[in-house]
Amino acid sequence: MSNNRVEQLESTVAELESTVTGLTEELIEAKERIRVLEAELDAETPTRVPERRESEDETTEAAPDEVAEAAANAEAGEETEDSRGDDIIVA
Repeated sequence: MSNNRVEQLESTVAELESTVTGLTEELIEAKERIRVLEAELDAETPTRVPERRESEDETTEAAPDEVAEAAANAEAGEETEDSRGDDIIVA
């Protein structure tokens, strides 16, 4: 009876080994297909970020005193000329 059990276990191990081998090959093939599809997608799809336009009148940064004034206004709770009071809250 013990000899029969050993044969069953060896058969089960052989089946599992062939299953693992098959799954490993499928995984390797799937990874390769994914790489190919990603490469095609990267080649076809332009980037989502638009390229910067070259213009003579580029936007300038705020002066340090303007930044300090805006920060002081924000801390004091004052509305700036840009705020409209109709803020939309998205949950």
